[in-house]
Amino acid sequence: MAHPDARPSGKRSGDGLTRQQRRQRQIAEAVIDGGSIRIEDLAERFDVSVMTVHRDLDELEAHGLLRKTRGQATALASSLFESNARFRLGQQRAEKEALAQAALNLLEPGYSVFMDDSTTGVYLARLLPQRTPLTVITNFRGVIDELTDVPAITVFGLGGQYFAWCDAFMGDMTVAAIRNLRADIFVMSTSAITDGVCFHQHQDTVTFKRAMFDSAAQRILYVDHTKFGRRALHALLPLSEFDVVIVDRAAPADEMARLADLGVTVITAEPVDSVEATQ
Repeated sequence: MAHPDARPSGKRSGDGLTRQQRRQRQIAEAVIDGGSIRIEDLAERFDVSVMTVHRDLDELEAHGLLRKTRGQATALASSLFESNARFRLGQQRAEKEALAQAALNLLEPGYSVFMDDSTTGVYLARLLPQRTPLTVITNFRGVIDELTDVPAITVFGLGGQYFAWCDAFMGDMTVAAIRNLRADIFVMSTSAITDGVCFHQHQDTVTFKRAMFDSAAQRILYVDHTKFGRRALHALLPLSEFDVVIVDRAAPADEMARLADLGVTVITAEPVDSVEATQ
């Protein structure tokens, strides 16, 4: 009996995918769902050789969907790698809900709003029907999908090169479109905060976020506590440049003291359950 690896991988099935493409999709889904999985376990799960799994992972890593490290495939971020959007969406859900609610409280009907590719934006987008009418400008498909059929919210989708790892459009076309617009407010997050400065793993991300920042009258940063002390390669913006910084209750005290010394307006987001209980 031939080894599964020996079967032709180019034949397409009813879903239009080759056997290899379908396996790679399933591997990516398994790693994103689990956070990290041993490469040998993936080979056993999909009944292929370890070498085949390595080849699949190399392709998935090239597309920024996951990375290989120490005999594992992982969806966890590093200083050079940002996690896949689907993986990030499921992390720190309670904190993101609280941050989104606090950001919503700063929006007014009639605003035009830049929203970046941060997954906290999906949680905010779900609340935006409470502030209509609004105009939302974004490069993030996650936000666009949430607002597609919402009455009284006009959505401008920023085009450019699509990147699957963040489910967003970036590049020169995206930045050029942003620079031709002016919004009332920009709401964004970041991957890492070190020494009072926002950092990100990808220069393209830094470039479009800076463009949105420069094109907005008011700038809001919302970040959960896990971003503090994390490292990433490219400097984005000092926290002192933002009009408001929204954090959750677990934000480190020393970082909050630093922001207070700099005169930064900080809002601590209350857990959504606690807010609802007082209403």
